[in-house]
Amino acid sequence: MILNAFFAALGQIGDTKFRAVLLRGVGLTIVLLVAACAAAIWLINRLSGDEISLPFVGAVPWLNDVLSYSGIFVVLILPVFLMVPVASAIMSMFLEEVAQAVEDKHYPSLPAVPGIPFSESVRDGLSFMGVLVVANLLALILYAIFTPLAPFIFWGMNGFLLGREYFTLAAMRRVGREGARKLRAKHTATIWLAGTLMAIPLSVPLINLVIPIIGAATFTHIYHKLSGSTP
Repeated sequence: MILNAFFAALGQIGDTKFRAVLLRGVGLTIVLLVAACAAAIWLINRLSGDEISLPFVGAVPWLNDVLSYSGIFVVLILPVFLMVPVASAIMSMFLEEVAQAVEDKHYPSLPAVPGIPFSESVRDGLSFMGVLVVANLLALILYAIFTPLAPFIFWGMNGFLLGREYFTLAAMRRVGREGARKLRAKHTATIWLAGTLMAIPLSVPLINLVIPIIGAATFTHIYHKLSGSTP
């Protein structure tokens, strides 16, 4: 069911309305990633002056070199971790358009929905993104302790959180917040697995640019499959 939903989402890339949303989503994803990396590099450059001094120690010249070379680490590694909150932000912005495009093509007999108010969508998006950021910061401790398992911890944790967010927002359009919560609780394992299968390609450069929008379409299909909608 999850793979069918994913391939149905991929199959809609040729649809004009869907492709327009996808291109805007990819463009905004690139802008957010570049801005975040630029801000991180700027902060590193601000911290590394001509000479760094520590209390009770004095000047430590080699720290400046460490901070300078860490810019390379930022450019290569930071986008992988940033893609999770970025995917959350893109989902919140474009979910309504993506879901409507999916329903227009695959579920045309469904009644129209009033849609989620913009203020509520922004509030939910910021709340979800905050949870993702805090969870990933805390997970750094687990990555350090269980280094060989770090990728699996990353995928499993973010798969759970992203699956929960994507499914909730997709379901809320049709059944409201409480209905989405009940349906999510009933199908926790399926939603977690689908979220994990989305989190894995989020760590792959270039491919991860299209995942937020494709993921929104996939979870729209998953919601309809689990709720019994007929294509």
